[in-house]
Amino acid sequence: MIVILSSNVAENSKEYRLTLDYLSRLPGIATRIHNVQGAQQVLTEIYLIGDTKTLSVEDIRVLPGVERVIRVSEEYRILGRHRDGQRVSGFEYNGVSFSQDTLNVFAGLCAVDTSEHVELMLKALRDHGQVCTRMGAYKPRTNPYSFQGHGKSCLNYVFELAGKYDIKVIAMEITHESHVDEIHECLEQTGRPTGVMLQIGTRNTQNFELLKAVGRQQDFPVLFKRGFGITLNESLNAAEYLASEGNSRVVFCLRGVKTNMGDPHRNLVDFSHVPVLKRLTRMPVCIDPSHSVGSRERSPDGLYDLMHATAQGVVAGANMVLVDFHPVPTKALVDGPQAMLLEELGWFLEDVATARECYEKRQILAAQRVAS
Repeated sequence: MIVILSSNVAENSKEYRLTLDYLSRLPGIATRIHNVQGAQQVLTEIYLIGDTKTLSVEDIRVLPGVERVIRVSEEYRILGRHRDGQRVSGFEYNGVSFSQDTLNVFAGLCAVDTSEHVELMLKALRDHGQVCTRMGAYKPRTNPYSFQGHGKSCLNYVFELAGKYDIKVIAMEITHESHVDEIHECLEQTGRPTGVMLQIGTRNTQNFELLKAVGRQQDFPVLFKRGFGITLNESLNAAEYLASEGNSRVVFCLRGVKTNMGDPHRNLVDFSHVPVLKRLTRMPVCIDPSHSVGSRERSPDGLYDLMHATAQGVVAGANMVLVDFHPVPTKALVDGPQAMLLEELGWFLEDVATARECYEKRQILAAQRVAS
């Protein structure tokens, strides 16, 4: 059960103290408090853990400062929507809004290779009005002899160049909790010219100790990728580890699932789950067409399969697109064959805007249907 306090109830208020005191004395019930940062306000949510079936919603609803009470319908109690459309959704980070109503494109290098390529990428993004990117410094690889990323050694120049070109948020995968400290240290050394969204890759979806460590830190929001070999429900429960430790600023990313049924694509595209995630949870939903499709193959209509997959996700309501670009894909150290060219960036962004416009028109039609 979740008890949501009114936004004007402060921690030092009489209402807060009286209500928490009452809930703490309920037999067999433990309380856990979460302050949820929404796009516009911070709300206090008190989670009642234990056998709550016998508790009266009406008795708790009349407690001082209580706005409403929700019975939990899914296991992921913090990130879940629980059939309550009023729950705070989304967050703002470094001047960029992330919610189930926004759309942000994170185009960039799957893996940082040279400072020259980083600068060319960031300049192109700036010239096209973009403020977000992806930059891989730490790269988990299937083959132990493959390039593993430059790690900490590239962070300073990546952050400095991001500041130079006014890039606000960089999605950056980490594979160990020490990487959080390295990112924090390098941001401080460079004067915090940009922001970082920590990325949990599909291989670490069920690395629960890493999830707990990342959830305990409050500096950076998290981009959580679905596990490529587990169910959606298992991935959502894994994402809940982040929120259960205190960090509910989580974006859930669909990146395809591993099965030969998806051939010839790298993975089976799972973007039909975009509306499912928005129905079940409060998280903004990201799509990663590059790692779903895994190639630059063109359809007879002249569009890349990757662009078709992107449009499918955006038309379904995706809130973020994570996509690989590279100045010289043949020289990329990771996933060059799937990277789009810098000269294709404008085309790609226009295509995304077209798909988004289609989604918004569909929303209007749906609203008209409900109204009638």
